[in-house]
Amino acid sequence: MTTRSSDAERLLTTLARFNRWATRSAQVEHDIVVARLLSLVDELQPVRISTLAAADHTTQPTMTAHVRRLEDTGFLRREADPSDARASLISLSEAGTRALTDIRTARTAALLPHLDALTDADVATLTAAADVLDRILGRSAASA
Repeated sequence: MTTRSSDAERLLTTLARFNRWATRSAQVEHDIVVARLLSLVDELQPVRISTLAAADHTTQPTMTAHVRRLEDTGFLRREADPSDARASLISLSEAGTRALTDIRTARTAALLPHLDALTDADVATLTAAADVLDRILGRSAASA
């Protein structure tokens, strides 16, 4: 494996572990499926269920069930797609936006004591790394 390949693998593995740790450490009332779906809808909204399913690497029937469940809780809303009356667009409701904000706030609260224990230089390094990741995501979105 090349150095870049091993660097990429380590980065992805560490980010996945970090994300799981943040979710486990946060004091939230919603499960991981709710958090993941609310975040995905927030990123892509308004979005069709087929696009959500593809983005989450799941089937359309599975995604439809998840969306219905979150519609029933009042976290998502569905409206007709103006470009295709047979399709619907999914967006966060006000309650869904509040729930996602609560989840993100709880995850941030779980991380803060660990950031406070780091040096200013370490925090600056992490912030710079986040900037680099944002640039990668920006390029990825532009090419999609």
